[in-house]
Amino acid sequence: MENARILIADDDKKTRDFVAAFLSYKGYHVFQASDGQDALEKIELNDVHLVITDLMMPRINGLEFIKKLKAMRPEIVTIAYSAFANSEMTANLLKAGAFFYLEKPFNLEELETHVKRGLEHQALQNQSFRTKPCIKNRSLLNNIIGESEKMLSLFEFIEKVADSDSTVLLQGESGTGKELVARAIHDLSNRRTKNFVPVNCAAIPDDLLESELFGHVKGSFTGAIATRIGRFELADKGTLFLDEIGDMKPSLQVKLLRVLQNKELEPVGSTHTKKVDVRIITATNQNLEKLVVTKEFREDLYYRISVIPIVLPPLKDRKGDIPLLINSFLEKFNKDKQHKVKGLDKSSLEILCTYEWPGNVRELENLIERLVILKGSGIITVSDLPEKYRGIKTSMVQEPLSLPDNGFCLNSAVEEFENQLILQALHKTGGNKKEAAMLLNLKRTTLIEKLKKKKLFFAGSPLANS
Repeated sequence: MENARILIADDDKKTRDFVAAFLSYKGYHVFQASDGQDALEKIELNDVHLVITDLMMPRINGLEFIKKLKAMRPEIVTIAYSAFANSEMTANLLKAGAFFYLEKPFNLEELETHVKRGLEHQALQNQSFRTKPCIKNRSLLNNIIGESEKMLSLFEFIEKVADSDSTVLLQGESGTGKELVARAIHDLSNRRTKNFVPVNCAAIPDDLLESELFGHVKGSFTGAIATRIGRFELADKGTLFLDEIGDMKPSLQVKLLRVLQNKELEPVGSTHTKKVDVRIITATNQNLEKLVVTKEFREDLYYRISVIPIVLPPLKDRKGDIPLLINSFLEKFNKDKQHKVKGLDKSSLEILCTYEWPGNVRELENLIERLVILKGSGIITVSDLPEKYRGIKTSMVQEPLSLPDNGFCLNSAVEEFENQLILQALHKTGGNKKEAAMLLNLKRTTLIEKLKKKKLFFAGSPLANS
């Protein structure tokens, strides 16, 4: 393989220099690292095809290094060597993803043979990775779990837009991880050393949101007993994340637009403006384009905040990531709760991988936390799952309708059918009445009237927009 790049990781400089000199003589481009941690840092910065590593190294040993490398860059081929390994260690190395293991002292010609084979293997293996996006700073995206094509494309796009100061609009269903993406953009940007300030526009009353964003001076309104800076000033030179931007009232949208245009703000009750340098990231689970058409959201503000739109995929569109998410949440909650739940059996995992997840990753996380608390230890089985998850397989198969010989009440049947559709719409939207009404092609007020008249109650997560 022409121009192959090889990294040698060994804390013994003599061995490292000796192997490097031989491979350089053979025409390879060689990098050196003094231990596993140093090697990972160099791989972050360089395009490496093959790694040769010693096992006994400080900070990160060879086995842990290979595990971390395979998680970060699975296409890189690794050859390990040591004078102290045994059959168990060799088996663990191969299981971790090592291509070959050599015992020290080894013959350099033998090493070159395995290097050539490793590079041939890498070239063939690379064909399956060629279409996958290249993500250079994966370590800064560790809080976002996913290996599906949709998520890898998302990671690549995040890296591309991070260093820009352009506004970003994150769109996606509730529970898809919009704040995690906003934080990742901040952490990858040149503003990473300054504040990341999140604000949930829907969680703060309208009459307080202006003061929360722009600050106020003492005596500007009842209760303003002291001058207070707002979130914009807290985020100066950093990033301000405005979640649920679609719920912002029109009068406040005008003031936000002015800040975006002029990069200056006026605290409540003040006659003086202040300059601010803030990168704005917004998020919503609503269709802002529809809100623009209905005049509920300003068109000029929409174009200002959506210079770079990013749509986050719902969990139902990346079900291959569900086992990864489950393992991550099990590890997290076992540690937090000091429990020892080992995992899920095959049947329960199949059920969760088939479920549609209207609440997305947040719903899955809440379910795993509940299961860890209730199970305590051992393996989670189907009987441990809440009823709504256990019933998924049978509920997907509908029985054919048949008219009884003695007839039945059509009005009652129609009403029951309507009730089921309303509850399903609420279930799909996590209890959000506005979104449920859109699914049913109803006005929100009409849906609320039907819920009151029918005395229907959604017993899922707390209802939004109540």
